Amino acid sequence: MRVIIVGYGVQGRKRFAVAGRDVVAIVDPVAPEATFKDVTEVPLDRCDAAIVSTPDRAKAGILRHLLGHGKHVLVEKPLLADAEDEPRALEALARKNGAVCYTAYNHRFEPHFIRMRALVQSGALGQLYRCRMFYGNGTARLVRESPWRDSGAGVLPDLGSHLLDTARFWFGDIGDRFRVVSARCFENRAPDHVVIASDESRPQIELEMTVLSWRNHFSCDLLGENGSAHISSLCKWGPSTFTYRKRVLPAGRPVEEVETEAEGDPTWTAEYAHFTKLCAARAPADLSNDAWLDHVLKRLAREALAAAR
Repeated sequence: MRVIIVGYGVQGRKRFAVAGRDVVAIVDPVAPEATFKDVTEVPLDRCDAAIVSTPDRAKAGILRHLLGHGKHVLVEKPLLADAEDEPRALEALARKNGAVCYTAYNHRFEPHFIRMRALVQSGALGQLYRCRMFYGNGTARLVRESPWRDSGAGVLPDLGSHLLDTARFWFGDIGDRFRVVSARCFENRAPDHVVIASDESRPQIELEMTVLSWRNHFSCDLLGENGSAHISSLCKWGPSTFTYRKRVLPAGRPVEEVETEAEGDPTWTAEYAHFTKLCAARAPADLSNDAWLDHVLKRLAREALAAAR
């Protein structure tokens, strides 16, 4: 498969490291490695697919061009749009032209995220009570130096999209009744620390995201009727641990199983392999998750910006 990379910043370079054997061109207006400055300059017979790693506002126009010409697309999250119905319009365009349109949420390929999903689906935890996730990194200064990243709702669409997607990956339909608990601009112009929650979802969900965690960290605590499950760290910041605790009745120290991953980050390679399989199968585009995220994040963004003033 012949692939072009559109946007050769941090994410584009990561994608190139994985897809390099397939890459036939780089599209970027300023990168010295670029073959073309604009995606419309790429001859249509030169590529089969594209990896789009541009700032958010540019994505929709680039996708319309690529999908309109039947080119498969892997686009970095989040796929947010100016028009409410844009994700569905892009889905229809992709299906009309037999193109795959896949939004990249690479954390779905974290080994412990896959274990959590399997445990939830097994029913071993019984009724699920509450899930709390924390996603923090220490990039506040870097974000502040990037005009396009330190804008809008800040950390909410950036890390919040990952957390909301993860909750849907594990639990399925979680409704859309999330609210902003806290939103602050401690160092940046845009919110750099946000907490959102839903008391109406099952399980109840609380998601905290920040760029003020000077040591990068992810954690999750899922409490259930028959036990609990916990994740500490991501593979890219390894070692990452998954702890499953089986409840002892009426009370007592639970039976505990611990698994550790310390082999580096497998998610980029696994996700690219998934994308190439979708392309080979010409899987129908499905942007329903993106439409849901777009709807929820837009409302939460308004709340976060109001709270952070």
